[in-house]
Amino acid sequence: MAKIETFNATEFKAKCLEILDRLNARELDRVVVTKRGRAVAVLTPPPSDAAAVEQIHGFMRGSVMIPEGVDLTDPVSEEHFGAEHGDLHG
Repeated sequence: MAKIETFNATEFKAKCLEILDRLNARELDRVVVTKRGRAVAVLTPPPSDAAAVEQIHGFMRGSVMIPEGVDLTDPVSEEHFGAEHGDLHG
C-alpha cells in the first residue's frame, strides 16, 4: 500500500529535511504539500539506479515485431559490394 503523507506549506517548511530523508529512505512513496487546503506540490523519491538504467536502456523493449518467417541473417541484396574487394570509396 502506498505511503502518502500530506503537509501544509508551513509544516513542510519546518520539517523539510526530515521529510526529504524519509523519502530517500523509501519510508514514504509520496508527499503532498498544500497551501490553503489545495495541493501545490507532490514529491516522490527518485527511481533506484537500476530502474533509471532500465528506463534508458531497453526503453523500446517489446515495441519491435519481426514477422514470422523473416530471417534477419539473410542477405538483403544479391549484388556484391565493393568493400568485399577492398574498395571502400566505390
